[in-house]
Amino acid sequence: MADKVKLALAALLVAAGVAGFYLLSQQALVLRVLSVLAGVAAGIVVGWFTEPGRRFITFARESIAEARKVAWPARKETMQTTGVVFAFVVLMALFLWLTDKSLEWVLYDLILGWKKL
Repeated sequence: MADKVKLALAALLVAAGVAGFYLLSQQALVLRVLSVLAGVAAGIVVGWFTEPGRRFITFARESIAEARKVAWPARKETMQTTGVVFAFVVLMALFLWLTDKSLEWVLYDLILGWKKL
């Protein structure tokens, strides 16, 4: 129950920051943006102290640790894979164009007899 109240308070703080942006419409843009940033920061701080907030922080830390374990491809391998993908796309586009033109020729010229002028 306490977590729900804290999360509601966090959402209200973010909403207050956004509302401040519009209420301060006569002020400088920097002050309006700071209002939004302050509301978001306050909402994050309040949300941090909830159980879902702690679970999110744990998840984020574990995600960073897993990303560090990934064997990222070398530049050469990345360039080769990209080249293969581009070549496949060009070949597929050529195949689809040829198929389209063949079907167009069969349908319009042979079956329907609509010759192009």
